[in-house]
Amino acid sequence: MRDLDEVFGALAKSDFRRRFRLRTQEAEYLRSRGLETVMEHAADFIAKRLAPAEPPNDGKQTPMRGHPAFLAQHATGTCCRGCLARWHAIPRGVELTPEQRAHVLTAIRRWIETQAAAAPVAPSTGPPRAEQGDLGIG
Repeated sequence: MRDLDEVFGALAKSDFRRRFRLRTQEAEYLRSRGLETVMEHAADFIAKRLAPAEPPNDGKQTPMRGHPAFLAQHATGTCCRGCLARWHAIPRGVELTPEQRAHVLTAIRRWIETQAAAAPVAPSTGPPRAEQGDLGIG
């Protein structure tokens, strides 16, 4: 496995990998559920979609939107076994070890934490409505 600082340095040079950002939908999902819940989901995604030696639909198993972990996987080259081999030097054709799974999850967490600070805030729907008591009514 490659050192994550080295991996992130290489990813920063990829136009494709750099274009991924938490969008409003995914940022709001992260805010509402919390990082630990999102990381539990990520661990489940990795166990089912990436860890097997021959994952079903390899190369197409990670959606491009809908969950912060999906975006993080594409941004960090942890979306399929081919990307894991290319970016992280984790070989194809063998089930991921616990150490390799931890490496993948650390990469995902690192990207999400970095993005969360710069994530868009959901647009306001206007000022809060006054309650009856605020208007002297009731």
